[in-house]
Amino acid sequence: MNVIIANEAKTMLSTLDIDVIKSVDGVHTAEEIVEMFKNFFYARMILDVTAIKDYDNITNIQKISIGLDADKIILLLPNNEISNSSSYLSKIISMGIYNFTTTVDGIKYLLDHPNTYKDVAHIQQLNDLSSTISDKVIAGSSVIGIKNITDHAGSTTLIYMLKKELQETYGMSVVAIEVNRHDFLYFNDNNMVSVGDDKLLSEIAKHKGAAIILIDLNDSSNEGACDDVLYLIEPSSIKLNKLMRRDRKIFEELKGKKLVLNMSLLSNSDIMDFEYEGRTKVFYNIPPLNDRVKNPVLSDFLSKVGLVNNTKGKEGSSKIFGLFKR
Repeated sequence: MNVIIANEAKTMLSTLDIDVIKSVDGVHTAEEIVEMFKNFFYARMILDVTAIKDYDNITNIQKISIGLDADKIILLLPNNEISNSSSYLSKIISMGIYNFTTTVDGIKYLLDHPNTYKDVAHIQQLNDLSSTISDKVIAGSSVIGIKNITDHAGSTTLIYMLKKELQETYGMSVVAIEVNRHDFLYFNDNNMVSVGDDKLLSEIAKHKGAAIILIDLNDSSNEGACDDVLYLIEPSSIKLNKLMRRDRKIFEELKGKKLVLNMSLLSNSDIMDFEYEGRTKVFYNIPPLNDRVKNPVLSDFLSKVGLVNNTKGKEGSSKIFGLFKR
């Protein structure tokens, strides 16, 4: 069970669908918060930092990190210059608080994938970079991560096609970054770069002038660096059965996330079967595409993701048939 301490982010935190044993609202001193919870058993504490009186004075955060178990704390930070500066974050990390974010999605991610020092150590080495390890994105850029769930679900080629569509149809400046691989090399595009996981945030910062940054996450667990993440599944029988053998709880783990069927030949009724069997919801169904020609479906997809405003037609149809062998 979890506890929530909320103030300015109360409305945002009310949308968080988790088990809560105790919730406290308003502004409190660090001493009051420690006194309330030092003998109280809970799994995780979601702490809206604006609920701490004089939170911009880092010593008040330190009092809480000393008085309570820092490993259990997830700090929800306001999206402002002070709390998102590398100086502020570095001090928080030095206190043993490694989990911090600016969004509800970031909280959800950290509840399932808590950071260790290794995940945030590089922030202490960044000079005045306004970014968080969890989900703070460079101001002015939309950062979209794409991650394969089934093997070879097509994230690399999809990113290439999305980049072309955004540039050629909408005239937008787009940079693509892939993590821990070098497949982008073969597209011969200077705005498609490859970096290691530890360099991802600094690479995002280099391209803060781009309207959109697309990230091929591959095996990276750094989804929190993105505004939004799309999870790709190629819904063929063999790929799905391999996925289920590898991780039978995968669709439980993906619950609430944006699941995209890629290179999919499924009909609408097939998708309904897929959603029923997987106890999941499909965000979008993308058919096999030719990367050498213009594909109108991409425009509709980008509109649904929220990257463009497209009032044209909706996505075409897109079954599954006992693919999840029990």
